[in-house]
Amino acid sequence: MKIISYNVNGIRAAMRKGFIEWLQAANPDVICIQEIKANIDQVEVEEIEKAGYPFHYWYSAQKKGYSGVAIFSKTKPNHIEYGTGIEYMDFEGRNIRLDFDDVSIMSLYLPSGTNTLRLEHKFKFMADFKKYIDNLKKEIPNLVICGDYNICHEAIDIHDPVRLKNTSGFLPVEREWLDGFMKSGFIDSFRHFNKEPDNYTWWSYRANSRNNNKGWRIDYNLVSEPLRDNLKRAVILPDAMHSDHCPLLVVLEFPSSSPFGG
Repeated sequence: MKIISYNVNGIRAAMRKGFIEWLQAANPDVICIQEIKANIDQVEVEEIEKAGYPFHYWYSAQKKGYSGVAIFSKTKPNHIEYGTGIEYMDFEGRNIRLDFDDVSIMSLYLPSGTNTLRLEHKFKFMADFKKYIDNLKKEIPNLVICGDYNICHEAIDIHDPVRLKNTSGFLPVEREWLDGFMKSGFIDSFRHFNKEPDNYTWWSYRANSRNNNKGWRIDYNLVSEPLRDNLKRAVILPDAMHSDHCPLLVVLEFPSSSPFGG
């Protein structure tokens, strides 16, 4: 089962830059999208369906042109969960989940802390989301949380850890939260296979950052511990250029009796 996570920074803009052709070539079973910045009626969904994804689910922010998440799937899920039931989170369209027989897959867009007010909002979101997931895991142990967490985990995950140590996205309190979240029962799938530096998923549009690989690794496919033995591969896909983020892939292997089996 191939799962991709991708913050597209506007699905309509990404589609104009060749996103659909890329999606057909990448050919994941499921793709989790963040920052769609659109409602479904503003998107040429027939192009997504023609690319092989008849099952596509959208959870947009109430504010137009802002935030929002989606998941496209080749296989029909058993259940779609829109939001978390936590009103201030759901108002901004930050979470959607598809449940399949063997696994549940979530597309998450955690807020950034661009100013003091939003940083407080981010901390509240982080605390409430952790509680939500702690409860959800009791019901759904096989969980993959894909998305833009807007946090670098460790110094290896950011191009200049010394100068950026007081910048939102790399604050000690944010990193501590993400570390605790992972240790509560999740595997950082990319780091499970790759311990090397200079692997990033987001680059500023300023100062030629992407060409110089002055990046941040803030996007993750976190896989719950019960799926550890199913993990087969995880990579970042930096050659996709539809956004200031790039996609990341995780591959899980299931028995041949599964819809995603071999």
